[in-house]
Amino acid sequence: MAGSIAIPTKVSALKLWLTPSFGLLAAALVSATVMVFSPVAETRAGACIAALTFCFLILGLKARKWLEARDLSQSCKVLRCVIGKDPTPCILTDDQGIIICQNETAQGRFQVADGLPLAMALKLHFASPAEVVLRLLSQSVRAGSVQEQVVSTGRYLRLSALQLTPDKVLWRFDEITSDTLSTEAYGALTLPILTANAEGSVQTANAAMVQLLGNMPKHLDQIFGLPNPISGEELDVLTQQGPIRATVLELAGPQGQREIYLLPPGSENDVVPSLAEFETVPVPLVKFSAKGKLIVANASARGLLREPDAKGLMFHDLFEGLGRPVADWLDDIAQDRSPSRSEVLRARGLEGEVFLQVTLRRVTENGQRGVLAVLQDATALKTLEAQFAQSQKMQAIGQLAGGVAHDFNNLLTAISGHCDLLLLRHSREDFDYPDLVQIHQNANRAAALVGQLLAFSRKQTLKPERLDVAEILSDLAHLLNRLVGEKVQLQLYHALCLGSIRADKRQLEQVLINLVVNARDAMPGGGVIRITSESVSLLAPLERDNATVPAGDYAVIHVADTGTGIPADLLTKIFEPFYTTKKLGEGTGLGLSTAYGIVKQSGGFIFVDSQLGQGTTFHLYFPLHSGPIEGAEPPLVKKPLLRQGEGVVLLVEDEAPVRAFASRALRLRGYTVLEASTAEDALTTLADPYLQVDLFVTDVVMPGLDGPSWVTRALQERPHVKVIFMSGYAEEALSETQARIPNSVFLAKPFSLSDLTATVQAQLQ
Repeated sequence: MAGSIAIPTKVSALKLWLTPSFGLLAAALVSATVMVFSPVAETRAGACIAALTFCFLILGLKARKWLEARDLSQSCKVLRCVIGKDPTPCILTDDQGIIICQNETAQGRFQVADGLPLAMALKLHFASPAEVVLRLLSQSVRAGSVQEQVVSTGRYLRLSALQLTPDKVLWRFDEITSDTLSTEAYGALTLPILTANAEGSVQTANAAMVQLLGNMPKHLDQIFGLPNPISGEELDVLTQQGPIRATVLELAGPQGQREIYLLPPGSENDVVPSLAEFETVPVPLVKFSAKGKLIVANASARGLLREPDAKGLMFHDLFEGLGRPVADWLDDIAQDRSPSRSEVLRARGLEGEVFLQVTLRRVTENGQRGVLAVLQDATALKTLEAQFAQSQKMQAIGQLAGGVAHDFNNLLTAISGHCDLLLLRHSREDFDYPDLVQIHQNANRAAALVGQLLAFSRKQTLKPERLDVAEILSDLAHLLNRLVGEKVQLQLYHALCLGSIRADKRQLEQVLINLVVNARDAMPGGGVIRITSESVSLLAPLERDNATVPAGDYAVIHVADTGTGIPADLLTKIFEPFYTTKKLGEGTGLGLSTAYGIVKQSGGFIFVDSQLGQGTTFHLYFPLHSGPIEGAEPPLVKKPLLRQGEGVVLLVEDEAPVRAFASRALRLRGYTVLEASTAEDALTTLADPYLQVDLFVTDVVMPGLDGPSWVTRALQERPHVKVIFMSGYAEEALSETQARIPNSVFLAKPFSLSDLTATVQAQLQ
């Protein structure tokens, strides 16, 4: 048994100061000192008792230590007698793995003294000894005894840990060479096995693995040529006799360990499921090689791809639209470089637009890695996605059109307004009068074009009234006959008792004109345009072209032609703004988009049917209206005569040209005009309590506070002032706010001088 290890003097002195015996001795000396030198008899008596008590405690501790040392010595003697001559290394440790004693074989084998950790004795004999010792100590506490096999310098080493007492563990190290390995006792260990960590460093290997390789490997790449072999694959193993083929099987071990087994080639079918019997699975499955060649497809996949015999085809023969080389995607999945994910691809060779959602997963079969593709029909999803994108695009273009139209309306208001002011100062005989008339007419044409943009964006101001469809069509007949020309025949058929609809007459006429002009252009060699109307009662909602027409009574107008027709792939695009099939300079592409906007803004629906070579039919659904039109005023039979006005008008407009025109026009009519470029300036002007104002004329959209916001504040102090809102946007955008502001009306831009003065005069009367 080895001797004790020398302890440095400073460390021994520190331990001495910290021992309980030394503390009790010090306390006894202090008590004895008090007993000798204290002048008080009672104190000396108490100190004497304390000194005697401490002395007895010291003697008790010494006796306890002596008994423990004797027991330990006897235990070691008994242990040495039992295992002292045992050829197997045996070591006794405490519950922390510190060596208490060891037999001669262990001392000669490991060359480590008592008092040191057991892991230090084993560090030169196998990998990660501290981890192994800690694990076996923990397991021995639970089970009482435990064994584990490791490889030590070419020999098979079996570690046994037996818990003798709660704080003492006996270790045995049985060494068996590969030549004397008993097949009967270790038959289960003839399969080459090793354990490694997540980084690929080898921790343990059995004798069969060491014998196969010829040495104890340190890393997996020394065995397979790569750090992370894939379970189920057939790889080359670098042995002492040269490379051999083997199937790798990896299982998850405790505490993140990787247990790797080498199986004979072809035996992985016993542990890796085969894909050969997936023919009847009701999910489309296709097996590809790592290079993208189709190996097998089940019945569901063949039916989806419409390939009765798809074997041998390449991945790129079946799908397109990935956006990068298919080989890269397949290789990433096969090599586990990227996780399995889905891609929506277009199916090649199928009629129409057919899209499939393809999900790839890496598989291994017969030792060869491959890719399993799970297919799902995504045509409906892709169509919905395209429709949503189209809706978003139409909405964005509509917002752009509305914004552009708003700015243009401000410009046109200034142009036509100042032109009106010039016309007031020129008679028909003046040299400049015809030029001014041309400017005025072209400004009105520009306003009509802007109205088309607003119609498309559904932000124009409509003036709905109760209309008879048959009457509208009859009134338009003469104009439409002139539009279609001599080669085209126009036929009108009206249903009896069709009923009335609620719409803007001018805008409805614009819709019919646009449809008839398009029908005429689709028949360059002549033909027939048939306009019919009928009353339709829907007992259930009508769903068509991603729209739902509610149940109810409708007046339906059909505009049909016998022209060339529209291809099916273009039917979804004809209502897009600026989309046209006409040659450059023959159309703006706004006709159908304008018609679509007007119909939708009027609460109606528009659909189209077309066949190539047979013609096109547009169907317009308008709900029938029988009651009075809410908020509608009776049309003026005769415009009232304008007279010089009286009153104070506060004009708020951020566009300087529009403000200049409006202020001059009102002053010409005799009104006192106060101007403000912003809402904040207007509120500052109204801060004067002695200022009398009769009317607010304000733009709706302005920087800072908008028109309704500042008017609401101003009316708190001046509740009886009337209001005129001006805007290039639709009145519908203001209707809810305007309804909460009493005595207010709306004036749409662009407006003329007479429109402005008539509206102001009507408000002040």
